[in-house]
Amino acid sequence: PCTDWSVHMIPRMSMIVVVMGVSGAGKTTIGQRLAQELGWPFIDADQLHPATNLEKLAAGIPLEDADRILWLKHVQAVIDDWLVSDASGVLACSALKASYREMIWRDPTHMRLVYLQGSPALIAQRLVHRQGHFMNPLLLPSQFQVLEPPIHAITIDVARPPEQIVRQIRTELHLEPA
Repeated sequence: PCTDWSVHMIPRMSMIVVVMGVSGAGKTTIGQRLAQELGWPFIDADQLHPATNLEKLAAGIPLEDADRILWLKHVQAVIDDWLVSDASGVLACSALKASYREMIWRDPTHMRLVYLQGSPALIAQRLVHRQGHFMNPLLLPSQFQVLEPPIHAITIDVARPPEQIVRQIRTELHLEPA
């Protein structure tokens, strides 16, 4: 009989979970909870925006594609760092257009996309009660106009409580809590 147990061990494959959706969908809340339950690092892509983008958003000025290029390059760098170090992680990123997702999608064997979907009315209600965020709630209609819902993603209805959403994500991705 073989006494080398490592032969029978299946290596754990790293995974990067990108949680996407419009502002107010719950990307940060869900992403943080998921990362905490899994014992993985969490990064909110909003923290990677250049100051000029944050100023525009706070003033209620929608970003254009050109405004997002540097931001998306920062998001790419985070994902690349995780991939190079074979690390798992959770990234909250609006990634509203397919072209943005294509730009950050680095390795489909190690990445999964979770789309937090909600009605404009529900999301608007959430934004009214959110405090201390740079995003001007008046930009929500422009977010829904730009949104290109992903085809290949785990789509989650955000009307449910966060713990149920996180449980569904873990179940669909076959991830056990740390």
